[in-house]
Amino acid sequence: MFFIPYNNKYMKTVIKRSFGLLLALCPFVLSAQITKADYQRADTVVKNNNLVYSPAINATWIGDTHEFWYMNHERRGDIYYLVDAKTGKKRTAFDQQKLAAILTKESRKEASATSMGLASVQFKEDKSGIMFEYNNTRWEYLFKKNILKKLEDKEGQPRGYWGERRHPANNEPVISPDKQWEAFINDYNVYIRPIGGKEVIALSFDGNKELYYSPFIQWSPDSKKLATLKIRDVQVRRIPLIESSPESQLQPILQWRDYAKPGDVLPISLPVLFDLTTKKQIQLDTDPFANQFSLYITGWRKDSRAFTFEFNQRGHQRYIVGEVDAQTGEITHLADEQSPTFIHYYNNYRYDLNDGKEMIWSSERDGWRHLYLFNDKGNVKRQITKGEWVVRKVEYVDEKDQTIYFMASGFNKGEDPYNLHYCRIKLDGTGFEDLTPEPANHRITPSKDRTWFVDVYSRPDLPPVSQLKRTVDASIVAELEKCDITDLLAKGWKMPEVFCAKGRDGKTDIWGNIHRPSTFDPSKSYPVIEMIYAGPHDSHVVKDFLAYNRLISRVCELGFIVVSIDGMGTANRSKAFHDVCWKNLKDAGYPDRIAWIKAAAAEYPYIDTERVGVYGWSAGGQNAMAALLFYNDFYKVAVALCGCHDNRVDKMWWNEQWMGYPIDESYSACSNVDNAHLLKGKLLLINGELDDNVDPASTLQVVNALVKANKNFEQLYLPGRTHSLGGPYEMHRLDDFFVKHLYHQETPVWD
Repeated sequence: MFFIPYNNKYMKTVIKRSFGLLLALCPFVLSAQITKADYQRADTVVKNNNLVYSPAINATWIGDTHEFWYMNHERRGDIYYLVDAKTGKKRTAFDQQKLAAILTKESRKEASATSMGLASVQFKEDKSGIMFEYNNTRWEYLFKKNILKKLEDKEGQPRGYWGERRHPANNEPVISPDKQWEAFINDYNVYIRPIGGKEVIALSFDGNKELYYSPFIQWSPDSKKLATLKIRDVQVRRIPLIESSPESQLQPILQWRDYAKPGDVLPISLPVLFDLTTKKQIQLDTDPFANQFSLYITGWRKDSRAFTFEFNQRGHQRYIVGEVDAQTGEITHLADEQSPTFIHYYNNYRYDLNDGKEMIWSSERDGWRHLYLFNDKGNVKRQITKGEWVVRKVEYVDEKDQTIYFMASGFNKGEDPYNLHYCRIKLDGTGFEDLTPEPANHRITPSKDRTWFVDVYSRPDLPPVSQLKRTVDASIVAELEKCDITDLLAKGWKMPEVFCAKGRDGKTDIWGNIHRPSTFDPSKSYPVIEMIYAGPHDSHVVKDFLAYNRLISRVCELGFIVVSIDGMGTANRSKAFHDVCWKNLKDAGYPDRIAWIKAAAAEYPYIDTERVGVYGWSAGGQNAMAALLFYNDFYKVAVALCGCHDNRVDKMWWNEQWMGYPIDESYSACSNVDNAHLLKGKLLLINGELDDNVDPASTLQVVNALVKANKNFEQLYLPGRTHSLGGPYEMHRLDDFFVKHLYHQETPVWD
């Protein structure tokens, strides 16, 4: 008898021929028996990170200097380093033994020199000390003097709610650039007065509580004009949350959250312009901007000739960069993006050159997200980047050198098209260069003057390498760290596999990862579970090396093949790839995902496509349940956590982006509530009563529809829990659900 590694091509052929028929006839004979030991091992996978030495570093440049610091996890512990970019030399940043001793004394909590757990570390620019958080307190430590000083207590500071709206009432006066005037809002109108003077001059007279002028006033640089917004306010929708089991009292507490939903009436903000010479308002034609999702002012030109604003039409199918002439009030469209589907507006990029005489603007007008140069009349002078690849983020525009530095992906054939690379190109579209040619996902941190950058690259199947490079020629100044995973591999950890297969059209490459448990045995049959998140706002499969993936590793280690896939309808590929989601969130890329899993099973016959599960959070929760409604001939078991099951019940800004406005029948067609009667398979719903990201009513309405349809399902409704679900209890329930329904076994008794 001899051993051939499972990824050996000959072994794959042997497996297919020897086990294919047996697995088809007896799919459960060679399945693993899930034991309590498997559960206990799954509980400890979070400790995998401790076995990874010199992982990806997080470099932080110190102010305007040419030095940066980072913390490195080594066999001896966590060590802080300072690096001089000019020489590439690194040194320990400070005496950690001294800090641990004084920190233990002053905080009255034991601090270890090699595992202090400092948070929010900030080096002083002169490198004489650091500020950090420890034990809910902000501290300052001076190295040479060995002095530790408490700055402030952090415990109990309130956290704001993302959706809260505040009425912009009267505020502090805004002083003109020449220091001669101040402008302010009083009784909802705009007023000015001379600095130190008592005379008050009204510039507007029609403001009231429902139609008021914004206090965020912007003066022209010459102090002769000012711009602000006139806002028609609305009463925002509020959702109730019942805290059933508060610690402060016996009785439940009713909470309220501001929460606009698709179709709701929105505030309208329109630009206004005032002339201080005449003390009058210059009339603007703002009628074309009344049907809006948002409009905000983006500043004055340096020569005071105009100010600009950005307008997003309701429904996200038109986006305008407008310029208002300060003399005439005439509005020029510097960019006017229009789409029959949607404009992915929060990926927009704009950079004004030559005081607005030119503008760099991102657009998908040729089917891929690229950069364009516009003139001040709104005409395209040239396309700067082009090709079947995507500009992901502009990092820096060097106006002196006429060069743009940016992150991009998809231009290397054969490489995972989601891998980020740091690139540059001239404004005239010449001289494209990849500064990070290694075939991996790159995370870069440039110095403030952009002379150097730290490049950390990895893949799910490639441990991180951390380097310091010169920007001018991308040469390597220093090899900072190279990841060591020998202890992790010795423990039996299996490297994820980056896998590619064709999608629904038989042509498009679909990419994802395959995760195998440490106990993996290719002679056994494994259920396959997909961890899904198909939110169209981004792509979601991890492209970096992770020893522990908090959403996947535990489930995998329990004895499942776990996969994650970016199907059509997600971002960062072509516009056509992305547009699959338009008014069609129920699709979730499932035809691509199913084709991908089937291709993986053809390659690896130990993957049993008769036992397929799926789970996900939030939009992934909606996706997970949708699998058992619209694709239940393939998916058999689903766990949906905090799902937004009906896009009419979820938050406006996310759902109208993909489902459109006004509300139409597509919302119902994609609703897990309206289609609950189609359920086939085993479903577990989990959500929290205090979820202010996704209205808890979304899951409860699904429950109501399932009951009316006489469908069998399970539900876990958690008191006191918010949108952040993934604690030990609910994860144990998730584990049990998959073991019971995919392995067809009774689960171990809980302790």
